[in-house]
Amino acid sequence: MGQQDQLDRIVSSLNEAMLEEVLWLDTSALIDEAIGSHGSILAFGTGHPTGVIEMFFARICCRGVDRSDLTRRYFRDYYPNDEHLPRLRALPDSKIVPVAELFSEQERRTSRAYNEALMQFKGQHGLNVRLDGPAGSRIAWGIADPVDDEGWSSTRLKLIAAILPHLRQYVRVHSALTDAGALGSSIAELLDNSSMGIVQLDRSGRIIEVNDYAHRLLGRNDGLSNLNGKLCITVPQDNLKLRQLLGQALARFGTPATSGSMTVRRPSLLPRFALHVKPVTHRESDERSRKVAALVLIVDPVEHAAINTEFIQAALGLSPSETEVAVLLTEGLNPRQIADMTGRNYSTVRTHLEHIYTKLGVSRQYDVARLVLALTKLPGSRGPR
Repeated sequence: MGQQDQLDRIVSSLNEAMLEEVLWLDTSALIDEAIGSHGSILAFGTGHPTGVIEMFFARICCRGVDRSDLTRRYFRDYYPNDEHLPRLRALPDSKIVPVAELFSEQERRTSRAYNEALMQFKGQHGLNVRLDGPAGSRIAWGIADPVDDEGWSSTRLKLIAAILPHLRQYVRVHSALTDAGALGSSIAELLDNSSMGIVQLDRSGRIIEVNDYAHRLLGRNDGLSNLNGKLCITVPQDNLKLRQLLGQALARFGTPATSGSMTVRRPSLLPRFALHVKPVTHRESDERSRKVAALVLIVDPVEHAAINTEFIQAALGLSPSETEVAVLLTEGLNPRQIADMTGRNYSTVRTHLEHIYTKLGVSRQYDVARLVLALTKLPGSRGPR
């Protein structure tokens, strides 16, 4: 199998695992096989000014086997004194380094983390990489030793590098779905979910009803829209993928209906949406929703909670108008959409944006959004506008 075929299979599996958490074992096994590793640890957390690290999740898997025992043992016995962690956190985004290089020569002789924990994990000759996560968080991916004499060849390193943006997206979307309460929810619970977009479709794929979240999202035309009663995606390639997923979920009688996930590109600079299509079986529906044949779940992995504009204004030193532009950028609107929404001239919005760039020392809309998102994790950053 060629490397592109391997990558395509991994990306497809990551998309499936975004909503169905149990599928992560199969996905990690697929990655292990493709890159020739004994296993991996995927961790996601954020730091505080006090130096305390808040860990959202961490999981060790070895060729499709959940090694929660190793995960528990590591965090109980080795994590507090693991010498290489500060160097791992300081790595540039997406830089792949041999784990041994993150220990000094002396530490490689004396460190319990290196000589005991990594020995148990078969990770002394593995790789480490750090990724920027959502809202200033960090993603750490530890790859165990290679399984053969090929080692970390340029071919394998190239595939690992190609996987990184998709792994980042998996963590970003998984976090957003968790925050939205989507993982493990029943159909009834999903229908009432106010933290994600819910689109109800009939047997022909036409939209029956959308919740408020989806209504706002589709009204922005930022990659997704309601076109004559049909859910559509702006990017033709993604729209074709959506049609395929809908065909699987709305299968004709005699053919099993299946669910599926994808990510949706949008013209703004913000990360992709997560979209999951789920068939509604007869036993899952009630008398009020018998016409509903499928649900489309949409999550914007950027942020769900309202941003406290007063906090953002004070923290970044912006004027009220500049703050409004910065927040709307973070919510996925481009400058022309902001002008239409606020009633300002487009040139005025551009001027505000230039002032924001100067004050924040950045040069891209994406950088503005990242700064705002980083602040949303701090106390007092969320609340009514």
